[in-house]
Amino acid sequence: MPETTFEVTAPKSENTELAVYEHPWPVRFCHWVNSIALLVLVGSGFQIFRAFPSFGAKIPQKDLLHWPKAFALGGWLGGGLQWHLTFMWIYIATGLFYFCYQLFSGNYRQVLFTAGDIRGVWPMVHYYFFFGPKPEPRHVYNPLQKLAYSSVLVLGVLSVLSGLAIWKPVQFSWLAWPMGGFHYARIWHFAVMWAILFFLLGHLIMVVLHGWNNFMSMLTGWKKNPEYVSR
Repeated sequence: MPETTFEVTAPKSENTELAVYEHPWPVRFCHWVNSIALLVLVGSGFQIFRAFPSFGAKIPQKDLLHWPKAFALGGWLGGGLQWHLTFMWIYIATGLFYFCYQLFSGNYRQVLFTAGDIRGVWPMVHYYFFFGPKPEPRHVYNPLQKLAYSSVLVLGVLSVLSGLAIWKPVQFSWLAWPMGGFHYARIWHFAVMWAILFFLLGHLIMVVLHGWNNFMSMLTGWKKNPEYVSR
């Protein structure tokens, strides 16, 4: 399956518009479903955390963070658990569908960070954070984007594994063990959540910086006049 499909939407001229099919529908479907699922999981997760906002012993309890109730979902511990467990399965099912599609379609080559991308990371960091020269775009995603997207996939897997270890600490004790036990699994789960939130913040900033066409491509699949396509 080709990674991109090209379509000229006007006769050849200075005003020619070129549209590239960047995001197949399974990718867009998973993107938006998991965006909603993550918001619900974070909000309900904070509601659960509010019941015991500590990673130490219950007696004596030293609270780590008093998260405002207005930014938590569920109203109380039981409500938070219901929201969290419901959307946990949506999150897992969507993730499995995404992985299967990427693997069997070959579309994973578009986002997978490889050894060949390592040398391209610093030029992009230099451009984004130190106002250096902009490297010439050659692919749908630049090396720094590939590194970010590949890393967040790993974080997604860690969020599921640590979440399962917390949810069923006896049945999934074999998952909690390499994390250091139940209490450390909670820390892993909490840290992974914040890492994903920071990724989302950077992702939103990049969407704004790259413009409206970049956002629309995740709605329609098509991107107008991408920089990496030579005319």
